[in-house]
Amino acid sequence: MLENLNEMVRENVQESVVNNAAIPNEKNEAVIQAASGSIFDSLKDHLSSGNIGALTDIFNGNKAEGTQVAEQASGSFIDKLGGLGINADTAKSLASSIIPGLIAKFTQKTNDPNDSSFNLKDVLGSLGGDDGKFDVSDVIGMFNGRQSQEGGQAGEGGIMDKLKGMFN
Repeated sequence: MLENLNEMVRENVQESVVNNAAIPNEKNEAVIQAASGSIFDSLKDHLSSGNIGALTDIFNGNKAEGTQVAEQASGSFIDKLGGLGINADTAKSLASSIIPGLIAKFTQKTNDPNDSSFNLKDVLGSLGGDDGKFDVSDVIGMFNGRQSQEGGQAGEGGIMDKLKGMFN
C-alpha cells in the first residue's frame, strides 16, 4: 500500500513540490516520501489507538481538511521537512496545501470500485495489528485493550475502559 501511496503522492504534487523553487530538486523525492509516510503513519496511529471515528470520517467521504488524521499527518510532514532542512514557513504552507488534498484523493480512490490501486481491506491490513493483518481480534482488542505479551491479560485503555470512566 505504501508503494501505491507514494505513487499517488508523486502524481499529485508536481506543481507544489517539483516546481517549487523553495524545495531543492535533490530533495523532491524525500519530500514525496515524507508526505506519504506522514499520511500512512497518521492512519496507522489512529487505527492502533482505537480512534476509529477519525478513520470513518475520512473513509465516509467527510472533508479531509479538518480531520484529526489530516492534522496529525500535516504536523508529522512539517517535522519531516524540517529534518530535511526545508524552511518552516515553506513546510507549513506545503503541508496545508497538499496533505488534506492527498488524504481526500486517497479516500476517494479507496472508495472507488473502479479503481483498484487501493482496496479498503488491503489498506486496513497494511495498517493492522502486530501480524500485519487487521481482523476481528484487532477490533475486539480496541474495545477491551490489547493483550499484553507477557501474561495474556487484557490491557487498560480500550474503548470500553474509556467509556466506563464517563459514567462514574
